[in-house]
Amino acid sequence: MSIANAILDAGLSFLALFLIFRPLELAYPARIDQPFFRPQWFTDLCFLVGEYLFFNGAVFWLLVHGGPWIHAATPEFIRRAVGTLSWWGQAIIVVVLGDFLIYWGHRLQHRIGFLWRFHSIHHSAEHLDWLAAHREHPVDSLYTILLVNLPIFALGFPVKYLALFAGFRGLWAIFIHANVRLPIGPLRMLIGAPELHHWHHHRSRDAGNYANVSPIMDLLFGTYRCPDHEPSELGVAEPIPKSYLGQLAYPFRRRRASPASRAQVIP
Repeated sequence: MSIANAILDAGLSFLALFLIFRPLELAYPARIDQPFFRPQWFTDLCFLVGEYLFFNGAVFWLLVHGGPWIHAATPEFIRRAVGTLSWWGQAIIVVVLGDFLIYWGHRLQHRIGFLWRFHSIHHSAEHLDWLAAHREHPVDSLYTILLVNLPIFALGFPVKYLALFAGFRGLWAIFIHANVRLPIGPLRMLIGAPELHHWHHHRSRDAGNYANVSPIMDLLFGTYRCPDHEPSELGVAEPIPKSYLGQLAYPFRRRRASPASRAQVIP
């Protein structure tokens, strides 16, 4: 793909996402006083453009070429058993296994210092909206994408399903970061909601809500948090650069761990 095509794709994606999520943010705002051009808006725009210009192609190449290795390592009797299921049965397995892996993988990102170096970039956002969802270090993105798609690789689903599943997960990730609070009541315990993920972005590093599509894993393992208001503080306690290039370089810099970077769990 040429740079011109990548820039065009980034522009069209920005427009499409704006048309999907901006009306939701205006109709059901979580933070009414948050402007569209909030602080570090340009930094998050750089992350979106950077995905299309530099990182999406490399990640997709690794997925396509690494998938067969994972598939070959899966016991044949498991692949055969899954192959006898209907398509919806296979879809349920992929979603549930993906959520299980991403839940525990996400908890490790908050517990293990090396993983947190990269994941902290995503949590450095002090204002959440649909654009802030793109603030992810490419190493962090690759880790998450490999985890969530591991069931697809292992069970040998066609690459076209990988693309559909990745598209769905991507849109869902953007939705739960949006400046939105929907009146869905107890249904949020089944399908999740932006307010759950907003509390995950509380300044506490152990704030809970690690699940992805459904909060069932959080409910099962005791990390579900859903106060009836928005968190007062978002971001991280450690001083992370605010520029795009500074945030890309930050995980590779040597530094001492700050005691303030691991706050107490919020009640």
